[in-house]
Amino acid sequence: MNDWALVGHDGTRARAFALSGTAVMRAADGTDSASALAALGTVPGRLLRVGEGQPDALPAPLLPDAARQGLAGLIQKTPPDVIDGWTRLLLLGVVRDRPNWEGIACVLAGDVRHWVHLSAGEAVSCQSFLSPRLAATLGGTTAPDMTALSDSLSRPERLAAHLRSAEVTGDSAAISGHLLGAELAAARPYWLGQSVAVIAAAAAGSDVTDALAAQGVPTNAIDPETLLAPAVAALADWMG
Repeated sequence: MNDWALVGHDGTRARAFALSGTAVMRAADGTDSASALAALGTVPGRLLRVGEGQPDALPAPLLPDAARQGLAGLIQKTPPDVIDGWTRLLLLGVVRDRPNWEGIACVLAGDVRHWVHLSAGEAVSCQSFLSPRLAATLGGTTAPDMTALSDSLSRPERLAAHLRSAEVTGDSAAISGHLLGAELAAARPYWLGQSVAVIAAAAAGSDVTDALAAQGVPTNAIDPETLLAPAVAALADWMG
């Protein structure tokens, strides 16, 4: 594969890359794909759009069976869930460097957190949570209170009552702690006895990493930016 380009939205901004094989030659950002491509300048004839196309139903290979003009997202029927194309791109980066790895990827995608079971280059199943969005709405902090976390991990059925108490006392760290604790309780089938790759910027992912470590779960914190190069390499091979 020679010159090509990739464009997609990472949840914060649109990003475009001009590539030669697996090497990134130029990169640009924008508010949407059109502005990112315009900022990139000359775009090679072959363009892959991340997030375009009909989502593939789980379980599904992270690399689709046939090369297309877009890398679509993923969809799950039960429980109903959707993973965006950019998150799928990051998951490709995970498995490219770990071809025989089986475990869980915990990906912070904007204000949604996805827990995805990966095995043999496939996304097997997922469970996603709105905990980050709820924490922001309710005034939580980025550093959760670990006692509150433990309380809701042990008794998630009391989450609404715990949140009310934290609201009355103005304890924003407890709000975040209770929400994350309830999430971990619901996600227990995904992390119990598993190895977990936490994919998020360092400050945003440390709460999950610390909480899982406290439960004795082997974790690996990964900056999503480091996954772009292996993901691009996987796509270059896929597109031929």
